[in-house]
Amino acid sequence: MPEATFSTPLLALDAVVLDTETTGLDARKARLVQIGAVRLKGGNLDDPQRFESLVNPGCRIPKAAAAVHGITEALLADAPRFAAVAEPFEAFVGKSIVIGHAIAYDLTVLQREYGLAHRSWPKIRGLDVQLLARVAAPTLADHGLDRLCAWLGIDIVGRHTALGDAIATAKVFLALVPLLRSRNVRTLAEAEMASRALGEQDVLSFGAWPSTSPETSQAMHTLLRVDSFPYRHLVRDVMSKPAIFAPEGTTMQAAARLMVEKQVSSLFVRVASGEIGIVTERDILRAVDACGEAALSMPVSLHMKAPLETVPEGAHVYRAIGRMDRLGFRHLGVTDAAGEIVGAVTTRNLLRHRATTAVVLGDKIDSASTPAELAAAWASLPLMARNLMHEDVDPRTISGVISSEICSMTRRATELAEERLRSAGAGPPPVAYAVLVLGSAGRNESQLAADQDNAIVYAQGAEGGPEDAYFEKLATHMCDILDAGGIPYCKGGVMAKNSAWRKSSSAWHATIDAWVRRQRPEDLLNVDIFFDAVTVHGDRALGEEVWNYAYGRGHAARDFQNLLIEVTRNRDSPFSLLGGFRLDNRRRLDLKRTGLMPIFSSARVLSIRYEVRARSSTERLNGFAAKEVGLSDVVQSVLDAHRVLLGAVIAQQLVDAEVGVPLSTGVEIGRFDKRARAQLKQALRAVAGAIDLVSEGRV
Repeated sequence: MPEATFSTPLLALDAVVLDTETTGLDARKARLVQIGAVRLKGGNLDDPQRFESLVNPGCRIPKAAAAVHGITEALLADAPRFAAVAEPFEAFVGKSIVIGHAIAYDLTVLQREYGLAHRSWPKIRGLDVQLLARVAAPTLADHGLDRLCAWLGIDIVGRHTALGDAIATAKVFLALVPLLRSRNVRTLAEAEMASRALGEQDVLSFGAWPSTSPETSQAMHTLLRVDSFPYRHLVRDVMSKPAIFAPEGTTMQAAARLMVEKQVSSLFVRVASGEIGIVTERDILRAVDACGEAALSMPVSLHMKAPLETVPEGAHVYRAIGRMDRLGFRHLGVTDAAGEIVGAVTTRNLLRHRATTAVVLGDKIDSASTPAELAAAWASLPLMARNLMHEDVDPRTISGVISSEICSMTRRATELAEERLRSAGAGPPPVAYAVLVLGSAGRNESQLAADQDNAIVYAQGAEGGPEDAYFEKLATHMCDILDAGGIPYCKGGVMAKNSAWRKSSSAWHATIDAWVRRQRPEDLLNVDIFFDAVTVHGDRALGEEVWNYAYGRGHAARDFQNLLIEVTRNRDSPFSLLGGFRLDNRRRLDLKRTGLMPIFSSARVLSIRYEVRARSSTERLNGFAAKEVGLSDVVQSVLDAHRVLLGAVIAQQLVDAEVGVPLSTGVEIGRFDKRARAQLKQALRAVAGAIDLVSEGRV
């Protein structure tokens, strides 16, 4: 069972749920008489995985205790002593998180038994269901196991037996997970932090609690360092091109000659039906081994692999590695934005870019079949980001990777939502449609504190009509799956499950027309993020057409641009009157409001005004500089500031994620040394240059 990390979501936690029966209520004196445990795996109770044993304490059992659990001295006469139970118990628990109801009591009893048996305490790390229930339902009068089960509609079978209570506790924990999620408690670290906030430190320790200070956080996790190349580069940087095709009637011998001539290890084959396959050097060797010399005269279509597995040329290299690893393939086709095959990526291309198992993140998302599996994949993102930060990878690259996976999560959530609707008898989508991701993920500039920003455009249909009804159900499932998988609902409601963000193509045109006619800056709330939209699923042409329509209308409407400029110039100053940082009541500075937002808002306005049809702030600002000669130095200083600010936010979020502090764009200035503070001040001063670029007289 994989060891849990700070970012492991509760939904996907692999854990052991424990309960004990003892000789009394005082944990410092009580002896163990029964132990029971069950395993949770991927958000489900793994019924076959159970541990249960009576334990002979070697002492008298008080009548009051026996009256509760029914375990008498006669029943324990032939039971093993704890020393004989300890080893199989440890093997069952392994390095898992141990969950229990009032787990402090059980762990204290166990630790004492270990001492009496002269065994080393295995430093178990625990989560208390009673405390988590107080977090999830603070107004509930009683958080005892019986009351929780009654409240949640859970039947307890075998009450006051260790295994029966362990099973009931496991079911309570699983029922609490969505309730905790609604209170922004999603990960192991957040659950531990929320429990600590209740002032019950003893439940989280017993020699087990690891330090969560920045200095010792590396010892808390076991993820291997990653080779950053797969995260820095795209598939187009390493692929073999152009794509080499062979007619389906080409013989295997002719295919081998073509491979030698072109110095490639595979050929693509397009058959009459339009399907594309691939034949490789190994396929030729296997055919000869199976059929002898006759294989050389056979057409390649008989031995090709189809359908072809592909990866987009704009995907990061780690996605190709992950897909090859999952499929066991050595070759993938590479597609362009139109879906055409433009090259191949092979293990030979990637041989010098070896990486750890962390690179399978993207493919784990693509192959996830449940929200729990999505959540488990998403949980590795902070670990990956931390390792890339340690390798001094440009924060803009890290943001790009995070954004890419948000898009992948949204695409996979939509696919799972379609499957749900088909299973429910709703059938396939009634018309062509596209799912768009908006905002920071669309710009390729997300941080770890991302929430949902998405929209749907469908080919035809009216609001409230049958097409819209289907897509409302689809979007609701999609957003629910994303929320469960680790990307929470948008607090501002920018989600396709809300009708304002789910429209037909013609309705989107009308909406965009209304946007550009607006007269007040406050009317533009959430409108501007639509210009960052990227299609992640469905009919790409449909999504791109609406995005391009928005750009065309925005470019032609100077009044609309002026309103966007007015919003952009409304910046919160990061500095006090004396030149220090202006901090909030948590002693933090919000770098989004004071720095990042003015940069990406300015870049967006410039891209609309100068019709630079790009999404990322870097591309937009560089495109603007290419058209406005003489401003390249100002643009470069703004881009440098963007890098510094993104890095500061991501670094703070990593620290907060490890200790369970809710993620935000506020940074704790006290963490910065003198040099880092000076760098941050310089970056924030450079932000004024972005605002100057869109001020009157420039745009």
